[in-house]
Amino acid sequence: MAHIITQNTAHREDWLHQLADVITDPDELLQLLSLNTHPELPQGRDARRLFALRVPRAFAARMQPGDANDPLLRQVLTASAEFIDAPGFTTDPLDEQRSVVPGLLHKYRNRALLLVKGGCAVNCRYCFRRHFPYQENQGNKANWLQALEYIRQHPELDEIIFSGGDPLMAKDHELDWLIGELEAIPHLKRLRIHTRLPVVIPARITTTLCQRFSASRLQVLMVTHINHANEIDPPLRASMAQLRSAGVTLLNQSVLLRGINDNADTLAALSNALFDAGILPYYLHVLDKVQGAAHFMVSDDEARAIMKSLLSKVSGYLVPRLTREVGGEPSKTPLDLRLMQS
Repeated sequence: MAHIITQNTAHREDWLHQLADVITDPDELLQLLSLNTHPELPQGRDARRLFALRVPRAFAARMQPGDANDPLLRQVLTASAEFIDAPGFTTDPLDEQRSVVPGLLHKYRNRALLLVKGGCAVNCRYCFRRHFPYQENQGNKANWLQALEYIRQHPELDEIIFSGGDPLMAKDHELDWLIGELEAIPHLKRLRIHTRLPVVIPARITTTLCQRFSASRLQVLMVTHINHANEIDPPLRASMAQLRSAGVTLLNQSVLLRGINDNADTLAALSNALFDAGILPYYLHVLDKVQGAAHFMVSDDEARAIMKSLLSKVSGYLVPRLTREVGGEPSKTPLDLRLMQS
């Protein structure tokens, strides 16, 4: 299929400008939100040595000034609790740091994850790949060519998942080339893109990108990563409408996070806001036990109780699947539904 080469230059440069103009200093973020004199928050600034702070201004603009418990702020702000060495928490909670070729994880029989780019627009403090060796799995053409050859040789694959980092850190012309190469592999049917970039920088959804998705022979799905209804604003809704018009199926996955979305009312508001934006709730993950994120943990029993309450608050199609990922397992593992009903 011919590649789409038209460029929406102004929009493209806008998202790239926003990507470059991010907050990396915890003190700057706290000052912006009038929280720099808070008695506890500045104490976590040193955690950026463990995992850099990175927050796009478009995302920070959705935070409530003066609110130390703002659910968007808590997802991205460094915290002293990240230094706690919690039992059972590791640097590789999903046993992922063994790729079949650089940047390609064949975790499930019919689908493989291509780590298109190692960077992200935002660094979420609970990220399960915060310790991932991206330097050994770089998103470049040499590694993509190796991955493509592996995919050609494995006809059981019918779906490729663009992951990262964040795959939409790749520029439109890079994605255009990659999609074209995948379209030429006859056993592939679907392309799934897991991304948070359009959530934190909605301008990332360019006309060029939507044209490319619309022209593809592959079924294109995008899985956004949204944890709280406050993340959904008019620019995000407009970007999602562009994707829907291009024929992209929109799903969302969230992580159950203590102090952020660990109650049924908050999750009900999220599900309704997602559906209003044309996105179907897909997965609600219990936290992956990554070192540095234990303070976000919600126990399985608490998760089941929250889910049981959520079932009574929204229609069934607005209830995401409560799951965890276990390294080496052939699929996501649902939390026991019978226990949720008890």
